[in-house]
Amino acid sequence: MIVADLIETLETIAPTRCAEEWDNVGLLVGDCEKHLAGPTLLTIDFTENVLAEARNLNAGMILAYHPPIFQALNRVTADHPKSRTLLGAIEAGMAIYSPHTALDAAPGGLTDWLCDMLAPDDDLAKSQSFSDRAALSPFAALDPRQTHKLIVFVPEDHLDRLREALASVGAGVIGEYKLCSFNLPGRGTFFGSDAAAPTVGATGKLETVPEVRLEMVCPGAALGLVREILKQFHPYEEPAWDAYPLAAKPDRSVGAGRRLHLDQPATPMELAQRLKRHLGVDAVKVALAFDEPIERVGVCPGAGASLLKPALAEGCGAFVTGEMRHHEAIEAVARGCSVILAGHTNTERGFLPTYARRINKLAPSADARVSAADQTLFKTI
Repeated sequence: MIVADLIETLETIAPTRCAEEWDNVGLLVGDCEKHLAGPTLLTIDFTENVLAEARNLNAGMILAYHPPIFQALNRVTADHPKSRTLLGAIEAGMAIYSPHTALDAAPGGLTDWLCDMLAPDDDLAKSQSFSDRAALSPFAALDPRQTHKLIVFVPEDHLDRLREALASVGAGVIGEYKLCSFNLPGRGTFFGSDAAAPTVGATGKLETVPEVRLEMVCPGAALGLVREILKQFHPYEEPAWDAYPLAAKPDRSVGAGRRLHLDQPATPMELAQRLKRHLGVDAVKVALAFDEPIERVGVCPGAGASLLKPALAEGCGAFVTGEMRHHEAIEAVARGCSVILAGHTNTERGFLPTYARRINKLAPSADARVSAADQTLFKTI
């Protein structure tokens, strides 16, 4: 396989369009057309130890969850640890790809995996351990084929011909269907001046004409062509038409963070114990607002404080993430929401074996492996 083949698989699991705007995801180093020789090494952080491991394995790609290139680089030299690892990967011919927040947002991705870590022990193996989960910040995007709603008023005997003409420039496409439209009969009026040349009726008086309101979705890029089509195929001298920009439709199964509704209410301390046990970590930190059973929990891997506000708006009685600043935790507790912190990469690294299995199932030639050199930075003593 070539690098582009593996990228197609990774996009199937976690489309990069779902990543946060501030993020830097996708192929960061490499040539899409290059043959992918050697295994794909999965890591949370691309460190010099991981680079050494990748060299020993003759890896063809480094799949680094955290983007090794995030802020602008002024130079790539051997004088700095970060640029040294990048330089080493380039010298070894390794591609580098980062999914980061795209993998967080995807259904069945890293955030959903972390949600499952809060399930009771006997429910842990279930793919959906809770009655309802929804993104705290739902992903919303416009289909480029449906950025506008086109509305045209046309006599019925010209309706079919005009619809087909508009479809020829991209209007009326919804999913796998073409020529999609809505048609509503009505009556239009006009009063033509002496300089007008109406197709029906006469100038100088109010005319009433049976018409059909034709509605079709349309790509914004085609609106110029739509105007030309109307000039050519609409019978009127001055066709009445409008194009309204459409809002993106949120998908509650995709996006940053999750709001869980627990099948069986649990206390924040019970949730913290489950998280500690299922993640296999030596400690978690808990800031208690109260320790009564709750039904709603906010979840975000890594550093999730930016999603605390929507979690509170959703009525969450606890917020689970990796790390949070002291004053952010104080605000959460003051507003009745306990905070459970398991460590930044502790809330991420455990997903890598699942990620590797999914990649290998879709693309066995990728030979995805989890790095042994990628380790948690902090230890509790």
